Amino acid sequence: MDMDSASSVVLQALTQATSQDTAVLKPAEEQLRQWETQPGFYSVLLNIFNNHMLDVNVRWLAVLYFKNGIDRYWRRVAPHALSEEEKTSLRAGLITNFNEPVNQIATQIAVLIAKVARLDCPRQWPELIPILLESVKGQDGLQQHRALLTFYHVTKTLASKRLAQDRRLFQDLASGIYSFACSLWSHHTDCFLQQIYARDEAAALSSLERTLLSLKGRNICTNTNSCSLSHIQHSCIPMKSVNYINKSVWLSCVSGRQIGSDSTCREKLEKMIILYTKVLLDFLEYHPCAFIPLIQRSLEFAVSYVFTPAGEGVTFERFIVQCMNLIKMIVKNDAYKPAKNIDDSKPESLEAHKIKTAFFTHPTLTEIGRRLVSHYFLLTEEELAMWEEDPESFAVEETGGDSWKYSLRPCTEVLFLDIFHNYSQTLTPVLLDMVQNLQGPTNVEDPVQLLMKDAVYNAVGLAAYELFDNVDFDQWFKNQLLGELQVSHHRYKLIRRRVIWLIGQWISVKFKSDLRPLLYEVILTLMQDPDLVSGFVFNARSPVDDFEFRTEQFLPYLESIFGLLFQLLQQVTECDTKMQVLHVISCVIERVNIQIRPYVGCLVQYLPLLWKQSEEHNMLRCAILTTLIHLVQGLGAESKNLYPFLLPVIQLSTDVSQPPHVYLLEDGLELWLVTLENSPAITPELLRIFQNMSALLELSSENLRTCFQIVNAYIYLSATEFLQNYAESLCRSFCDLLKDITNEGQVQVLKVVEIALKVSPILGAHMFQPLLPAVFRGIVDGERYPVVMSTYLGIMGRVLLQNSSFFSTLLTQMASECSQEMDLLLGSVIEMWVDRMDNITQPERRKLSSLALLSLLPSDNSVIQDKFCGIINICVEALHDVMTEDPETGTFKDCMLMSHFEEPKLSDDEEPPTEQDKRKKLLALEDPVHSVSLQQFVYEKLKAQQALMGDQGFGVLMETVDTELVRQLQEFLQGL
Repeated sequence: MDMDSASSVVLQALTQATSQDTAVLKPAEEQLRQWETQPGFYSVLLNIFNNHMLDVNVRWLAVLYFKNGIDRYWRRVAPHALSEEEKTSLRAGLITNFNEPVNQIATQIAVLIAKVARLDCPRQWPELIPILLESVKGQDGLQQHRALLTFYHVTKTLASKRLAQDRRLFQDLASGIYSFACSLWSHHTDCFLQQIYARDEAAALSSLERTLLSLKGRNICTNTNSCSLSHIQHSCIPMKSVNYINKSVWLSCVSGRQIGSDSTCREKLEKMIILYTKVLLDFLEYHPCAFIPLIQRSLEFAVSYVFTPAGEGVTFERFIVQCMNLIKMIVKNDAYKPAKNIDDSKPESLEAHKIKTAFFTHPTLTEIGRRLVSHYFLLTEEELAMWEEDPESFAVEETGGDSWKYSLRPCTEVLFLDIFHNYSQTLTPVLLDMVQNLQGPTNVEDPVQLLMKDAVYNAVGLAAYELFDNVDFDQWFKNQLLGELQVSHHRYKLIRRRVIWLIGQWISVKFKSDLRPLLYEVILTLMQDPDLVSGFVFNARSPVDDFEFRTEQFLPYLESIFGLLFQLLQQVTECDTKMQVLHVISCVIERVNIQIRPYVGCLVQYLPLLWKQSEEHNMLRCAILTTLIHLVQGLGAESKNLYPFLLPVIQLSTDVSQPPHVYLLEDGLELWLVTLENSPAITPELLRIFQNMSALLELSSENLRTCFQIVNAYIYLSATEFLQNYAESLCRSFCDLLKDITNEGQVQVLKVVEIALKVSPILGAHMFQPLLPAVFRGIVDGERYPVVMSTYLGIMGRVLLQNSSFFSTLLTQMASECSQEMDLLLGSVIEMWVDRMDNITQPERRKLSSLALLSLLPSDNSVIQDKFCGIINICVEALHDVMTEDPETGTFKDCMLMSHFEEPKLSDDEEPPTEQDKRKKLLALEDPVHSVSLQQFVYEKLKAQQALMGDQGFGVLMETVDTELVRQLQEFLQGL
């Protein structure tokens, strides 16, 4: 089929594909899908969208099909890839005409060309950039704009490539086009300024669009660190930016009067001013040293517009934010600060510091400080109205994140903090003077003074750490702030709210512990003030979550405050506010621990409802999980009453097949663990949740440690039921994990096996049998990582001491695998054990090793007798570890023995033992390490060996032991 007939068929299909009738639309789409892989299809599409006589919708669709084809078939390695001949033809066709009349299609074609450039430029398409630059220089307005648009998209796309080779290519390209982009930008800006001054709005708008495009293209080159400093410095673009912003800001005022503030030209002009300031900000961020010659001009420019009358009636909010960020970045920039030792400073740092010092004089800093507080910190009418209408949303709006980069209020506060930190000696007296002028209650009929006091208190709160040595906050709290909190007038709520926040800021900086009860009294009163509830929530945590918190001071207020917090949780509607209330509740529960038990009934009843309501709000659910963690810890064994709600929550949060797990998993695992630790007994439902664990272990994520702790908790809780149900699948997971895990990870896995053997020596060995040969081999081969070897010996010690028949079976199995005599293999194990005893650092494991090896006695086995010296060596070392001497009697006692379980006496600050702590204590009473006297065990085994061999034979055996060791052994055994 020739090109004309192909074009006709494809054009017909595209026309049908734009139909609203699905009976026409669907077959056309299917036909087009089949043609996607046919040679020549994209050449036809190119002809169609380049034909300006055709319907716009058809041309638009042709561009989209072409663009999608680049993603699928342009790469040489792609299935059904386009031929090199067709691609060459297409590349040539894409850049023959920059005269697309429709803006939206022009943008799509520019993006399309950029996609091809990403894959082919510069190697297969070296002519692209030269042709673009040539077209941009042309006199035709439309062609120039379309070429500029394409130039911008191509530059942006090429800059996004991340491979080192691609980045080097872009650096070469950027350096080549940077100066051109700058001159283009400069030319269009000059044209625009002339046209707007001459009131030619249409021409000005056209120039403005070209200015924006060339400025964006230039900015890409700077932001990616692609250009050499010489290119940037020679272009003088940032210096021109300062000049142009000055002109443009002035003209924005003029043009506002001449062409109307709602004009498209005015809107684009403001956009351009923001782009100009972005030039300076980006230049400062990426090339701080090259920016040094501009520090003076930039500071003069920014400070004059933001902090002097020059900016009145001219500036707009986003521009003020950009100027403040410019000042902040210059003040804070580490490259502009001399080293602590002045001789170590770089010359450019000294130069920048000198410029800053000369600029930030005492009068300048004083004016900046005063205006920041007295002008920019004042709440606006809009903000006050928002507070009246929706106090909760207003409190939420005030918090957060990176908002200082874009919003005026957070931006001014961050600038204030940075300037105050760097120039505190100058600004502290200024701020304290402002405080002094506002002492005493303020007239509620004077809104200006109320707003001013709010602003000054805001500044004192923000600068709390800087003012530590200059403000006696305790006296101020008692003599001034406390009184202000008691002024009940509706208009004074502004000050009451700010004082709450101010105390929250200072409490961790400087607030005497003795004043806490007074503060709790105030909190109780304030929590009942509906005007202050939302503001209070975001600061209520400070008095509780603080190093100086004393439980006994808080307990008299606990019931009332907790009840009010619960009421608050029900009243507030914003997700963020509910989260904040839950955080405060969690904090209170964590602080008072078991003493919360009488007061949590209402919360326990409400949380299931809140969980259900928060299905779409995962972050709120995270806050509920955190609250539940602290609640379970506070309730202890009583938490079993929560299981009908608690266990489904854990199940959902830790199920990796459920989408919410992405948000809930970490907190869900923590809740699962504390639930097990505080559980008085296993339940079928609690056991069933463990079905989630296999998938979690497969993730091998940073949560593995918590997963292992959960497994251990199940073993402590109910080893028999748990191991019978899950040990087989757990063992498979562990075998998979051990193939590809760090040494630390291996230790965590093996510790689980060790605990299983400790709790249930018979069942544990049987259930984890597939893992034990690797442990055995590790010992024989002399595992070189000490911590891993220590764990191996801990496991084998448990098997040998507490399940000797299984040890014999394992020894037989390993001897068969290694084609070695059993006795020789046993000899190798004992020899390596003795040799690597120093790898074991825990006293419990060292005692276990000696008990385990002694359990081989009495024996007439020649290999064991041959290793007798080493066994005695280990025993004496362990005796040194565990024996303490009674100074009165001179006799020795095993300090690791535990005879009975004692409930520990706790101080107020100590947490009571969990159910798991009690289980561990009871288990320890049965553990040979804590129930068998090593001294007695050594004595009995040596006596048995003597009885077996006779005195003479035993004497010969003892002669193999070093005489000093024999002396020490006798000393430990005296009196037995």
